[in-house]
Order: sequence, then structure tokens, then C-alpha cells
Amino acid sequence: MSARTKARKRALDMLFQADVRGEALPAVVAAEAKRAVGEPDRAASWLYAREIVDGVSDHRDEIDELIMSYAQGWTLDRMPNVDRALLRLASWEILFNDEVPTAVAIDEAVELAKEYSTDDSGRFVNGVLGRIADHAKA
Repeated sequence: MSARTKARKRALDMLFQADVRGEALPAVVAAEAKRAVGEPDRAASWLYAREIVDGVSDHRDEIDELIMSYAQGWTLDRMPNVDRALLRLASWEILFNDEVPTAVAIDEAVELAKEYSTDDSGRFVNGVLGRIADHAKA
């Protein structure tokens, strides 16, 4: 498993935790940073995970607006928590990280949705991210 795949899982964990527990994202990141100090073998994944989470935090309003626009018939509150976190994570990669090809961001998010969410989540995440990717190209 690549360092970026591990980082996405870590970012997903932090976004999910903040969302479910109603904690401020900076507090979750600070707690994870303390843990990362004791795990030097995971340093590479920590750096990119933090970049993702900081990026989602910085652009959350814009990201959420796009998700709501393209998740036809779904509000953010109605979505499974994992799906919402994955959509935010991958949307940031698609919109704001030129180093990650759009197809990779979508594929990684779909695989994580299949692994951690509902049976229908892979298709749902793929559809919403596909529309966001089309928006980004325009």
C-alpha cells in the first residue's frame, strides 16, 4: 500500500472523527500529531494526511457547496458519515491538489467507500465525484 493511500485512510479517520464526535478539526489534528510523533515509520503518511485535512478545512464551504450541488437528492446530513468524509477528501484532491490525477482521487475514494461504508456507497461516491471532476474541468 502506498504512502498516499495510507495518508488518505488517516485523513479519512480524522475527518470522520471530527464529524461524528462533533469535535473541532484542529483538535483532532493536534491529537493525531501527538500520536504521529511516536510513530516515525508513519511520518510520510502523516504529512500528506495533514495536508488533506488542512485543505479540506480551508476550503470546506466551497467543497460542501459542490457536494450538495452534485449529490442529487441528498443533503450532507442525510449521507453516511464515511461517504461525507470521503467526498470532502477526494473533492479537495480533485479541486486543489494538482499532484494527484483526478482518476486516482476518485478511484481511491471509491475503494475506501467500498471498504468502510455501505454496499451502495462506492457507486454514490463515484457519481458525485465524477460530476465534481467535470465541474473542475469546466
